[in-house]
Amino acid sequence: MIAKLIQTLQRVGINGFLLGLFVAIGLAALLPELGSEEYGLPWKPVINIGIAFVFFFYGVKLDPKQLLSGLSNWRLHLLIQLSTFLIFPLIVFLLLQIMPWVDPDFRLGITYLSVLPSTVSASVVMVSIAGGNLPAAIFNASISSLLGVILTPAWMGILGAGADGEIDFWASLGELTLKVILPVFLGILAHGWLFPRIKSALPKLKYVDQLVIMIIVFTSFSESFSQRLFSAYRISELLIIAATMLGIFILIWVILEVISKILGFSMQDRITTLFCGSKKSLVHGVVIGKVIFPDAAVLGLVLLPLMLYHIQQLILGSIFAGYFGRKKEAVS
Repeated sequence: MIAKLIQTLQRVGINGFLLGLFVAIGLAALLPELGSEEYGLPWKPVINIGIAFVFFFYGVKLDPKQLLSGLSNWRLHLLIQLSTFLIFPLIVFLLLQIMPWVDPDFRLGITYLSVLPSTVSASVVMVSIAGGNLPAAIFNASISSLLGVILTPAWMGILGAGADGEIDFWASLGELTLKVILPVFLGILAHGWLFPRIKSALPKLKYVDQLVIMIIVFTSFSESFSQRLFSAYRISELLIIAATMLGIFILIWVILEVISKILGFSMQDRITTLFCGSKKSLVHGVVIGKVIFPDAAVLGLVLLPLMLYHIQQLILGSIFAGYFGRKKEAVS
């Protein structure tokens, strides 16, 4: 019975990592002092080393030849990247002008969500289940992750200009270059030599990635809870933010479906567009946010809309992936 329950939860996108994030937030609420900077534990160096580790092995997994071979389907790639870094941010910017029900304190987090790169693993897995263009999904998810290191802080320098505290694009880019771009580049250089030797162990490395993200989420929310940032909000306000995130996800999905049909994409390319163009990366959101928003308490507040969006994109994405997959099986 327990095994069946676990399978059902996984089928709708609720996995161990997602539950771990809930545990991290719950622990931060119960013991906020444990994750605060004043407690004395070396959270900062642990997180910095963890980030470098995550992105080094992300680079190791990238095959330069595979990336180059994916350049031919340029219309698909262009639509996905424009959706991620132009259509999504502009739509959210316009929506926030006509959404009086969104608390001003959450507008920065929603804006930040809109300019993040696409997910890597979730997009690729869901495109595979749905029967989409898998090589294109791998190519776009990888390129999106690299572009996000530059475009996300650049967008926040523009759209987040009205927020408390200026967002210094060049300082953020310099720090992200050391923490993200350099490890990825070194990983790509080591791909040919290192990848064959550790290929069998790579699936287990995802647990290290997830642990690093859970530590960042725990420490960020610890600071937020210790400063009582969430005490001013009612449950109803958080539910409104969750409903808003759901509405944004569905709107982006519909827009991408319409555009891909107008462009005459095949079903495989439409599926890839929908999944890669609507997803936002929690991993990059946490890591880049750690640089752009150095105040951990503020970061916890900023990450809340992203966490809510992440949960919903996993659940809805898994449902849609299963639907497309069954439809493909029925046709064949």
